[in-house]
Amino acid sequence: MAILKVARLGHPILRRVADTVPREEIGSTEIQTLIDDMFETMDEYSGVGLAAPQVHRSLQIVVVDGIPDPDREGEFMVQRGAVVNPELTFLTDEEVTFFEGCLSVPDLRGRVPRVRHLRLKGFDRDGRPIDRELEDFAAVVYQHEVDHLNGIVFLDRMRDLSTLGYIPELERFLPVESVP
Repeated sequence: MAILKVARLGHPILRRVADTVPREEIGSTEIQTLIDDMFETMDEYSGVGLAAPQVHRSLQIVVVDGIPDPDREGEFMVQRGAVVNPELTFLTDEEVTFFEGCLSVPDLRGRVPRVRHLRLKGFDRDGRPIDRELEDFAAVVYQHEVDHLNGIVFLDRMRDLSTLGYIPELERFLPVESVP
């Protein structure tokens, strides 16, 4: 496995629509190695998720980390895993807003409104179909990563740029309960 170079905002790969992975290629050594390397890269940089375009591969693949649920011991808000060719269907117009950051836009965070409840379809790393509903933080994570597959970064979704800031400054000046 390898830690891959992360594309930063300004690199054209972050602004193009990624290519679909043919289903028969999902189990290939090339795709499996890429997924392993994406996990290692995400872990190295303490990311919550990572999309293939962020590591200079224009493919419809995202990986997400397991995020423990602080309200339910032993439960996870987001399950660690990979999704190939993800498709999102919004199940509500209701929104939630979280501070988001991005490995491709290092050291910055801002409040981003996202749809609260959605359906995720795609394939796992073994080519098995995925079809699940996600809410709140899990829905936000997948929206952020799937945006990368469509050439969109979180800054494009922000409605109020006054909430954009460098992480140390946000931690210093925001009320404790608001720190991202």
